[in-house]
Amino acid sequence: MASAEQKGLLNKLNQAEIRYQDILKKMEDPDIGRQPEKLAALNKEYKSLQPLINKSKSYQQVLHQIEDDTSLLQTESDPELRELAKEELTELESRMEQLEEELRVLLTPRDPQDEKNAIMEIRAGTGGEEAALFAGDLYRMYVKYIENQGWQQEIMNSNPTGLGGFKEIIFSISGNHVYGNLKYESGVHRVQRVPATETGGRIHTSAASVVVLPEAEDVDIEIDPKDLRIDVYRSSGPGGQSVNTTDSAVRITHVPTGLIVTCQDEKSQHKNKAKAFKVLRARLYDIKIKEEEAKVKASRRSMIGSGDRSAKIRTYNFPQSRVTDHRINLTLYRLHEILSGEPDEIIEQLKIAERDEKLKENQ
Repeated sequence: MASAEQKGLLNKLNQAEIRYQDILKKMEDPDIGRQPEKLAALNKEYKSLQPLINKSKSYQQVLHQIEDDTSLLQTESDPELRELAKEELTELESRMEQLEEELRVLLTPRDPQDEKNAIMEIRAGTGGEEAALFAGDLYRMYVKYIENQGWQQEIMNSNPTGLGGFKEIIFSISGNHVYGNLKYESGVHRVQRVPATETGGRIHTSAASVVVLPEAEDVDIEIDPKDLRIDVYRSSGPGGQSVNTTDSAVRITHVPTGLIVTCQDEKSQHKNKAKAFKVLRARLYDIKIKEEEAKVKASRRSMIGSGDRSAKIRTYNFPQSRVTDHRINLTLYRLHEILSGEPDEIIEQLKIAERDEKLKENQ
């Protein structure tokens, strides 16, 4: 007899099967076939449900086999057949538990933002020039990671320093499942090391903040042109020197929220304006998401997901070659590999921690 938990799981699987069959029927409808956007959305949902449906079939087969073997044990008198049924039943029950765990993961609601591209903002915090150098180190770490993933990145705006660091750098990342991998990086990153500018050999602590935003599409957020103030001015580089003799830099102010976005990296005012709009859309979309999350009290995301951006999330300790992620108490002694573009293990462990929290919520 199925337990209450199994009944709940089977009910969810039945609902998924009904939806799956409904999608198949709609995709065969000629009227839907003449609507490319609807058809694409249905096809996307169909593909996302396929792993769950296939796993569900395997699970139901195992349940039927368990039922048959249990019935055999109750009716069969042959000792050999009974022993075989017992052995098979032990294996089947182990397989059933494994499938149930895999199904719970597949049934866990996914963040719809995870598949989006992202915009990352890195800013030097406390620590002066050393903080700017560390911001540069983080930027180079992410660029290498982006290359390793086969993604693309484009600088939207930057404020470099003379020694190779950044007071601020904003860049977009495009590829497969970008936000779902990088959203865990939002927060304060701290470094402990002897700065290049330090003559006494003392270890200093500096910090840089990282913000990761899902890139917004036009359908995600609507901006009223009346709410914007757009200013143009001349670009300037490190130390204040002019890098352009025309008014190509753009500053966009979103009056209702007070958000200000500047972009000066391109020589074209038109390109700077387009990039600034892209960043503004992402920031406004992020505000919209946070407001929606607040309504449903999404506490798990405040711990592991997009996070409290003022919270210290990770420490990079150079003397001990140690990197510690404080959210999940993970310490790795692979600092140089991680800063060389290999934060994969940390990201994977954060994904697992978030998934486990979701599973607890859905029990």
